[in-house]
Amino acid sequence: MNKKDLLTSKVVDTKISADTTLGELMAQFSASGGFTSAKLFTAYSILKRIFSEENTTFLSFPADIISTGTRGVINEIVKRKLVDVIITTNGTLDHDIARTYTNYYAGSFDFDDRKLRDIGINRLGNVFIPDESYGEVIEGKVIPVLEELYAKKKEWGGAELVKEFGLRLNDEKSILYNAAKNNIPVFVPGMTDGSFGSQLWSFYEQNRDFRINLLQDEHELSDIVFDAKKTGALMIGGGISKHHTIWWNQFRDGLDYAVYVTTAQEYDGSLSGAKLEEAISWKKIRQDAEFVNIYGDATIVLPLLLGPLLIKQ
Repeated sequence: MNKKDLLTSKVVDTKISADTTLGELMAQFSASGGFTSAKLFTAYSILKRIFSEENTTFLSFPADIISTGTRGVINEIVKRKLVDVIITTNGTLDHDIARTYTNYYAGSFDFDDRKLRDIGINRLGNVFIPDESYGEVIEGKVIPVLEELYAKKKEWGGAELVKEFGLRLNDEKSILYNAAKNNIPVFVPGMTDGSFGSQLWSFYEQNRDFRINLLQDEHELSDIVFDAKKTGALMIGGGISKHHTIWWNQFRDGLDYAVYVTTAQEYDGSLSGAKLEEAISWKKIRQDAEFVNIYGDATIVLPLLLGPLLIKQ
């Protein structure tokens, strides 16, 4: 290593005008030299390869962002078939179904939660969700579909069940609908959590031979992973959705490409805070993989990151 070899890329000032496009801004990030803007360009370059090359692309994310306008960004890459597999949490089913039929509202992080409880509003960060826009509507929509499906057969795989719900939503704004229409499986390892999960439990209490076969999901995931020539992943947030994505990819010696967006830090040893480098030791990401960790709020990062790619489609 010598000094000259390290000093090859000059830092160039970012210039923004009334005519600057998202693509031009992203291109300028490549020469900005520092911090998250440079990482954002790296992530953009990796995703560009993932979306254009022949590989199996995983998308994982937690439910909270589906309560926000970021649902539209995720829905767009699903609608355009840029991903092949979705792994998420049960709340995604809740919010996607609820927002298909009702509205959520902009709120405040600082509002008095005791007052909100008294007037029937649930707070998710700074999103306000009225009682009638969540549990009530989910119960009203889920149970009739379960009755219909139960009449056909008593046992369903998790992803198989989610697809049936997606097809019945019939709404272009719905992630579940577009995933079902495009044959993109949606896996929810923690399906019994949340309101949708409670409806499954409630239905089971009345129909004890009703079964959700989550091991069928694992079998389907194993087929996807073992058949893949290459795999890439856009992982938003941590928890079970991130872990299930990297866990299954260890059985093919790891992901070839990975972009991870998180606000968590690694000091506490959490999976959500674990950098992708750690996954190399577990063989969940290949040693020669292209990957990047981006620290930031997904509701800001995703529109900037995916915007230039979607505009080009």
